[in-house]
Amino acid sequence: MTSQPTPMTQVSFEALDIGALATATGRVAVVLEADGTMDAAGRRINKLTRGALARLAEGKAFSKLKQGGLITLAMPAGMAADAVDVLCLSRRPSVQDARKAGAALAKVRGTSDMLVAAGSTRHLADLGFGLAMRDYEFNAHKSDAKPAEGAVRIMCGKPDEVQAEAAPLMAVAEGAFFTRDLVNEPANVLTTTEFANRLEAMKDLGLEVEVLDEDQLASLGMGSLLCVGQGSDSPSKVVVMQWNGGTEGDAPLALIGKGVVFDTGGISLKPAAGMEDMTMDMGGAGVVAGVMRALARRKAKANVVGLVGLVENMPSGNAVRPGDVVKSMKGDTIEVINTDAEGRLVLCDVMWYAQERFKPAGMIDLATLTGAIIIGLGHENAGVFSNDDALCNAFLKSAAAENEGAWRMPLGQAYDDQLKSRIADMKNVGGRPGGSITAAQFLKRFVKDETPWIHLDIAGVASVTSETALAPKGATGWGVAALNRLVADKFESE
Repeated sequence: MTSQPTPMTQVSFEALDIGALATATGRVAVVLEADGTMDAAGRRINKLTRGALARLAEGKAFSKLKQGGLITLAMPAGMAADAVDVLCLSRRPSVQDARKAGAALAKVRGTSDMLVAAGSTRHLADLGFGLAMRDYEFNAHKSDAKPAEGAVRIMCGKPDEVQAEAAPLMAVAEGAFFTRDLVNEPANVLTTTEFANRLEAMKDLGLEVEVLDEDQLASLGMGSLLCVGQGSDSPSKVVVMQWNGGTEGDAPLALIGKGVVFDTGGISLKPAAGMEDMTMDMGGAGVVAGVMRALARRKAKANVVGLVGLVENMPSGNAVRPGDVVKSMKGDTIEVINTDAEGRLVLCDVMWYAQERFKPAGMIDLATLTGAIIIGLGHENAGVFSNDDALCNAFLKSAAAENEGAWRMPLGQAYDDQLKSRIADMKNVGGRPGGSITAAQFLKRFVKDETPWIHLDIAGVASVTSETALAPKGATGWGVAALNRLVADKFESE
């Protein structure tokens, strides 16, 4: 069983044509300010509908709308359109309000063509981005799913300039869609081999992609990573993706992703209830893949390498046991206390390999690592751990700009002490207290002193049970936009 990528809605920008409003089919959207002020398109639609737009603007329902909200006029008299969607949006909205408006349009669009008369409203590229991001549905395995239909045309001033501004944003949206598709896929489809194949296909975008197999990983000494997948029939792999768009010879930023395609917990078996959600335990690798796709699509002027460890954690007669001692690529030995704390065993070897091979300017790992971070931060923020204030603050700024929740968490020797083992260099867990922090402390042991590093625990934000601002329930694509912005702001050459 295979899946086709979820197609993105085609959003284009064109010059305002007042005459087209009467004959446009599908849905027409128009922008009104909170006080009901209309632009030329609004006045034209108001005339066509014999004052319906003015009456709506004067009503209580419109007065209660927040910026970016909308009300629909169904079957408008005097127009060929099925509906007129009236957006409450100022001429100079914030970026987030413009994106919110786009998402609101996506939620009502269905499969209809849509013409958005936006005039001189600012941040229209962001409105288009919000629409494209929210107009997502994972239905690859529904037998009655209909193919995506309909396109969106946004009428505005200086459409060529807006189209150019939108292009890199649409690259980010494509990366987020790629991430969402990966995270939403069931584990019988997205095996370690299928995951690697999808990443290899990105060679067509200009990425250099290598797949390291189990024999190569064993030769490198990745005993920690390999122990996680040894109970599964799916072979463990590490995929290396390089985007060399910056100055030749400059050290790259390294992005490291946990790619556990399914996590039973291994011998430390998880409860049955909710185990089906563990198809998303490769969320960190999914984000890394989405970022690399976005960077390649927009031809980022930066050197970035993405590395993902792909494994499946299964119980079997060959599975790693609680109490086993394994040796990492670094050379440190690890007493495996809980086989369900497997993500850190994968990441530590990939992180060490990334530093040994690429000597990165910075390193960021992402993982759906701990349930403890959900207890602490819920589903609103990812946990952020770092050894470098400058890199960490730059990321937090990028995440805030993209409205992707992130909160810095502490590190400290007392937490590290919880990892002491009687028979090995360390344990893979430190007990229940501060579980997300001791997991970060475990990873920190595999970060070289000279490497600026961030660990992102995305267990609460990678996949959610209710919709977010720019995504339906399910996989969110959290982190693609923030990391893309971080690369643009801190690592791209002029």
